[in-house]
Amino acid sequence: MADHEHRYTLKVTWSGNRGTGTSGYREYDRDHVISADGKPDIAGSSDPAFRGDPARWNPEELLLASISACHKLWYLHFCAVSGVVVSDYVDEPEGTMVLKRDGAGHFTEVVLKPVITLAKGDPQTARELHDDAHEKCFIANSVNFPIRVEPTIKSR
Repeated sequence: MADHEHRYTLKVTWSGNRGTGTSGYREYDRDHVISADGKPDIAGSSDPAFRGDPARWNPEELLLASISACHKLWYLHFCAVSGVVVSDYVDEPEGTMVLKRDGAGHFTEVVLKPVITLAKGDPQTARELHDDAHEKCFIANSVNFPIRVEPTIKSR
């Protein structure tokens, strides 16, 4: 199979100018809007620890959401082609980020904690399919920190 390139575009518009721009560290909001043609806008900001609006999504939360959603989509695919019928899937991922004294930081780990309810299929197979999903997840393959998966498999 030949490699295929996919391109993604969107727009991030800063909306936090209070009238004096970035004239001082405390003089502007971190608010922004993430938009793309034909999709609802996402209200973004920085983490509240960095003067952001707690009612808006921050980049760190969106990273966790991207990792979780990508894993889920691959997992559901592998379940569908393996005869495992999932009736419910809820994940509550957790990420750990370390900040250095100079203000730089990085994630050190993300843990996915999906709770999966099976309508049909072998629970052990359902558990093992997480390995396949993790291996294929585009986002997991793009980051430089470990992502662990700690699934809970339930049968109806």
